[in-house]
Amino acid sequence: MKAEIHPKLNPVVFVDSSCGAEFATLSTLTSKETKKINGVDHYVIKIEVSSASHPFYTGAKTLVDTAGRVDRFKAKMAAAQKLQEKAKVSKARKEALSKETAEEKISRKAKENTAKKEAEKATEKATKKAPPKQPIAKKAPAKKPAAKKAPAKKSTKK
Repeated sequence: MKAEIHPKLNPVVFVDSSCGAEFATLSTLTSKETKKINGVDHYVIKIEVSSASHPFYTGAKTLVDTAGRVDRFKAKMAAAQKLQEKAKVSKARKEALSKETAEEKISRKAKENTAKKEAEKATEKATKKAPPKQPIAKKAPAKKPAAKKAPAKKSTKK
Protein backbone atom coordinates (compact mmCIF):
# COMPACT_ATOMS: atom_id res chain seq x y z
CA MET A 1 0.00 0.00 0.00
CA LYS A 2 1.16 3.51 -0.75
CA ALA A 3 1.60 5.74 2.27
CA GLU A 4 -0.54 8.87 2.85
CA ILE A 5 -3.09 8.31 0.05
CA HIS A 6 -5.72 6.28 1.91
CA PRO A 7 -8.45 7.86 4.05
CA LYS A 8 -8.31 7.51 7.82
CA LEU A 9 -10.49 4.77 9.30
CA ASN A 10 -12.35 5.61 12.48
CA PRO A 11 -14.19 3.40 14.97
CA VAL A 12 -17.90 3.96 14.30
CA VAL A 13 -21.16 2.61 15.68
CA PHE A 14 -24.16 2.66 13.31
CA VAL A 15 -27.45 3.05 15.21
CA ASP A 16 -30.71 2.07 13.49
CA SER A 17 -33.25 4.74 14.49
CA SER A 18 -36.30 2.57 13.73
CA CYS A 19 -35.42 -0.41 15.95
CA GLY A 20 -32.42 0.72 18.01
CA ALA A 21 -29.98 -1.93 16.71
CA GLU A 22 -26.27 -1.00 16.90
CA PHE A 23 -23.42 -2.15 14.65
CA ALA A 24 -19.82 -1.34 15.64
CA THR A 25 -17.31 -1.23 12.78
CA LEU A 26 -14.65 0.91 11.08
CA SER A 27 -15.55 3.67 8.64
CA THR A 28 -14.28 6.93 7.18
CA LEU A 29 -17.42 8.69 8.50
CA THR A 30 -17.35 10.86 11.60
CA SER A 31 -19.89 12.76 13.70
CA LYS A 32 -20.01 15.09 16.68
CA GLU A 33 -21.66 12.49 18.89
CA THR A 34 -19.51 9.73 20.41
CA LYS A 35 -20.16 6.62 22.47
CA LYS A 36 -17.72 4.48 24.49
CA ILE A 37 -17.75 0.80 23.64
CA ASN A 38 -15.20 -1.42 25.46
CA GLY A 39 -13.22 1.67 26.48
CA VAL A 40 -12.91 3.00 22.91
CA ASP A 41 -14.70 6.15 21.71
CA HIS A 42 -16.82 5.40 18.64
CA TYR A 43 -18.48 8.01 16.42
CA VAL A 44 -22.28 7.56 16.40
CA ILE A 45 -23.86 7.50 12.93
CA LYS A 46 -27.67 7.33 12.87
CA ILE A 47 -29.30 5.45 10.00
CA GLU A 48 -32.95 4.94 9.12
CA VAL A 49 -32.96 1.38 7.81
CA SER A 50 -30.56 -1.50 8.41
CA SER A 51 -30.65 -5.27 8.02
CA ALA A 52 -32.25 -5.42 11.49
CA SER A 53 -35.27 -3.36 10.39
CA HIS A 54 -35.55 -3.79 6.59
CA PRO A 55 -38.72 -5.69 5.56
CA PHE A 56 -36.81 -7.93 3.13
CA TYR A 57 -34.46 -9.23 5.84
CA THR A 58 -36.99 -9.36 8.67
CA GLY A 59 -39.82 -10.92 6.67
CA ALA A 60 -42.23 -8.20 7.75
CA LYS A 61 -44.57 -6.95 5.04
CA THR A 62 -44.81 -3.36 6.22
CA LEU A 63 -43.71 -0.30 4.34
CA VAL A 64 -40.94 1.56 6.14
CA ASP A 65 -41.33 5.22 5.28
CA THR A 66 -39.44 7.11 7.97
CA ALA A 67 -38.47 10.04 5.76
CA GLY A 68 -41.99 10.60 4.35
CA ARG A 69 -40.81 10.01 0.80
CA VAL A 70 -44.24 8.94 -0.41
CA ASP A 71 -45.88 12.05 1.05
CA ARG A 72 -43.24 14.33 -0.47
CA PHE A 73 -43.72 12.65 -3.87
CA LYS A 74 -47.50 13.09 -3.66
CA ALA A 75 -47.07 16.76 -2.73
CA LYS A 76 -44.73 17.32 -5.69
CA MET A 77 -47.20 15.65 -8.05
CA ALA A 78 -50.09 17.77 -6.73
CA ALA A 79 -48.06 20.96 -7.19
CA ALA A 80 -47.09 19.93 -10.73
CA GLN A 81 -50.71 19.19 -11.58
CA LYS A 82 -51.81 22.62 -10.31
CA LEU A 83 -49.15 24.28 -12.47
CA GLN A 84 -50.31 22.32 -15.53
CA GLU A 85 -53.93 23.35 -14.93
CA LYS A 86 -52.89 26.98 -14.51
CA ALA A 87 -50.90 26.80 -17.76
CA LYS A 88 -53.90 25.34 -19.60
CA VAL A 89 -56.17 28.14 -18.36
CA SER A 90 -53.71 30.85 -19.36
CA LYS A 91 -53.17 29.22 -22.76
CA ALA A 92 -56.92 29.02 -23.38
CA ARG A 93 -57.29 32.68 -22.36
CA LYS A 94 -54.50 33.74 -24.72
CA GLU A 95 -56.12 31.85 -27.59
CA ALA A 96 -59.49 33.46 -26.86
CA LEU A 97 -57.90 36.91 -26.76
CA SER A 98 -56.15 36.35 -30.08
CA LYS A 99 -59.44 35.38 -31.77
CA GLU A 100 -61.52 38.38 -30.56
CA THR A 101 -62.46 41.22 -32.87
CA ALA A 102 -61.51 44.87 -32.39
CA GLU A 103 -64.93 45.80 -30.94
CA GLU A 104 -64.81 42.88 -28.49
CA LYS A 105 -61.32 43.92 -27.44
CA ILE A 106 -62.40 47.51 -26.79
CA SER A 107 -65.44 46.47 -24.76
CA ARG A 108 -63.39 43.93 -22.75
CA LYS A 109 -60.74 46.52 -21.89
CA ALA A 110 -63.43 49.03 -20.89
CA LYS A 111 -64.99 46.47 -18.53
CA GLU A 112 -61.57 45.64 -17.08
CA ASN A 113 -60.79 49.33 -16.51
CA THR A 114 -64.12 50.01 -14.78
CA ALA A 115 -63.69 46.96 -12.57
CA LYS A 116 -60.16 48.08 -11.73
CA LYS A 117 -61.31 51.61 -10.83
CA GLU A 118 -64.13 50.26 -8.66
CA ALA A 119 -61.69 48.01 -6.83
CA GLU A 120 -59.33 50.95 -6.27
CA LYS A 121 -62.19 53.08 -4.91
CA ALA A 122 -63.25 50.28 -2.57
CA THR A 123 -59.72 49.85 -1.19
CA GLU A 124 -59.34 53.62 -0.91
CA LYS A 125 -62.60 53.86 1.05
CA ALA A 126 -61.55 51.01 3.32
CA THR A 127 -58.16 52.54 4.07
CA LYS A 128 -59.32 56.14 4.28
CA LYS A 129 -59.86 57.30 7.87
CA ALA A 130 -60.78 60.67 9.32
CA PRO A 131 -57.63 62.51 10.32
CA PRO A 132 -57.29 62.98 14.09
CA LYS A 133 -58.05 66.49 15.29
CA GLN A 134 -54.94 68.24 16.51
CA PRO A 135 -54.55 71.81 17.73
CA ILE A 136 -52.92 74.02 15.19
CA ALA A 137 -49.61 75.35 16.45
CA LYS A 138 -48.64 78.87 15.42
CA LYS A 139 -45.42 79.07 13.52
CA ALA A 140 -42.84 81.68 14.34
CA PRO A 141 -42.32 84.23 11.54
CA ALA A 142 -39.48 83.28 9.29
CA LYS A 143 -36.36 85.44 9.52
CA LYS A 144 -35.37 87.29 6.40
CA PRO A 145 -31.95 86.31 5.15
CA ALA A 146 -29.30 89.01 5.28
CA ALA A 147 -28.56 90.68 1.97
CA LYS A 148 -25.35 89.52 0.44
CA LYS A 149 -22.85 92.11 -0.66
CA ALA A 150 -21.42 91.80 -4.10
CA PRO A 151 -17.65 91.35 -4.12
CA ALA A 152 -15.67 94.44 -5.07
CA LYS A 153 -14.36 94.45 -8.61
CA LYS A 154 -10.65 94.64 -9.03
CA SER A 155 -9.33 96.95 -11.62
CA THR A 156 -7.03 95.50 -14.19
CA LYS A 157 -5.43 98.80 -15.26
CA LYS A 158 -1.68 99.22 -15.12
